[in-house]
Amino acid sequence: MKENLIALKNLPIGRTAIIKYLSSNGAIRRRMLDLGLISGTVVEAMHKSPSGDPTAYNIRGAVIALRSEEAGKILVELN
Repeated sequence: MKENLIALKNLPIGRTAIIKYLSSNGAIRRRMLDLGLISGTVVEAMHKSPSGDPTAYNIRGAVIALRSEEAGKILVELN
């Protein structure tokens, strides 16, 4: 099966996806893992701020705001 991977920052508001890969390193990677952003986790894009950055995502029942820079390093597969 061919995977349809996109960066999390490109996930349309209201859509869900499954996290497949984190391409960040160091403290940022540790923070993302601590927030529950691990492979297989379902994430939903909830809201964009008025300026367009950050975006709020529903991750395991918690709403987490991520900047585009961070969300661009998370690859997801559309549901």
